[in-house]
Amino acid sequence: MSGPNGDPHVALGPAGRDGGDEDGDGFGEEEYAAINSMLDQISSCLDHLEEKNDHLHACLKELLESNRQTRLEFQQQSEQHSMGADMQGPQPPV
Repeated sequence: MSGPNGDPHVALGPAGRDGGDEDGDGFGEEEYAAINSMLDQISSCLDHLEEKNDHLHACLKELLESNRQTRLEFQQQSEQHSMGADMQGPQPPV
């Protein structure tokens, strides 16, 4: 079977086999163990990143809610201040 450019997918070793492995699959147990180890490390890193992302998301939601509350309080104070000034009317100059 050949690839898109007509090149074979599997490179033949010096003896005409698939890379010199006894089984003919190109990978020995050491290679599979190394790949599994790398995949475990990648999985662990991705889990750690996901935890950090979840924590950051929770912190940002908390900050957003805090900012909303502060803005609402500020708007209420501003409205109360403007209503109080309207009820008192213009102040005479001193």
